[in-house]
Amino acid sequence: MNTSLPFGVVLKSGKIIGRGRPCFLVAEIGNNHQGDMGMAKEMVARAAEAGADAVKLQKRDIESLLTAEGRARPYTGRNSFGATYGEHRRALELSTDQMAELKHLAELLGLVFFASVWDAVSLKQMADLDMELLKIASADLTTLPLLRMAASTGVPLVLSTGMSAWPEIDAAVACVQEYETPTILLHCNSSYPCPDHETGVMVMEALRRRYGLPVGYSGHESGLGPSIAAAVMSACMVERHVTLDKSLPGTDHAASLTLDEFGQMARLIREAEAALSLREKRVSETERNCAAKLRKSIVFSRDMPAGRRIAETDLAAKCPGDGVSCLFWDKVVGRRLLRPVRCEEPFAWSMVAEDAAPDLEEEPRRIAASKA
Repeated sequence: MNTSLPFGVVLKSGKIIGRGRPCFLVAEIGNNHQGDMGMAKEMVARAAEAGADAVKLQKRDIESLLTAEGRARPYTGRNSFGATYGEHRRALELSTDQMAELKHLAELLGLVFFASVWDAVSLKQMADLDMELLKIASADLTTLPLLRMAASTGVPLVLSTGMSAWPEIDAAVACVQEYETPTILLHCNSSYPCPDHETGVMVMEALRRRYGLPVGYSGHESGLGPSIAAAVMSACMVERHVTLDKSLPGTDHAASLTLDEFGQMARLIREAEAALSLREKRVSETERNCAAKLRKSIVFSRDMPAGRRIAETDLAAKCPGDGVSCLFWDKVVGRRLLRPVRCEEPFAWSMVAEDAAPDLEEEPRRIAASKA
């Protein structure tokens, strides 16, 4: 059962997408499989190896999507897969059975499989495959009939907000919320590729405040920086187009990451998440070992007899730091020795006649307060 949580969505598989959870990383295959099932399978397998949590494709029913005139429009050039735009789009489509086969493969590899649906026919086909998520692309954010149909399925929705002003996003969110369907918003700039300075990852926080929904990022930049920045800013999802080869014909390849680059992004995001996981200042065990080696302890600078009061010139600060900390320097000066000491012998509280050692935690606080 798919459910909503504050700032999160629970999928049928039990995976949770939301704030406070690891960023959900989506490898957007789209149509970069070139209509080739073998290539599509390779991309799914390599996405799993690269650290993706999900793979996403796109599904279109050409007759539902395009007018007869649009299908017949001449479409030539390097990126064309047919003489007309209709032929071009059909050449890039996988069948419903092929999508089901890819879904099975993805799930065997531990991935969530979902698709952007571009029309009512494709929406029904993908919903019938028991998808855990459905995606509405930025181009369809204003297609209210498609939004209503998608929301009525009860399948959690991912809505991209590229090309959209606030009133358009307001209308889309209001539309899907009528159905109480779990929804994730993706901040997006639909330029291909998008210049870094136009990615606007800071807008994610405005989306969170305005709608109270989980917010992620769909990136179309050439590099990795904005996507990593988005993850650091608590994006619940980061989605990037992927390709086997950026030089392949097709409009998306040049703005896509190779799967090696996606893997690098995934590693950097996980490293950033680990770096952000500790919220309180503490000294780790590794640091304690470093301190014992690198910090200095109080030692004697000369031989001294029993009964002598310790002057500042009788002391030195030297490594290793496994003795009495130099924080207690002022507490040592003026004490009377109970026994003789040797040059460079570490100071110990048992050597002096006065009271027991000062509090090891309180002394730093006392010094800081005296300087305030």
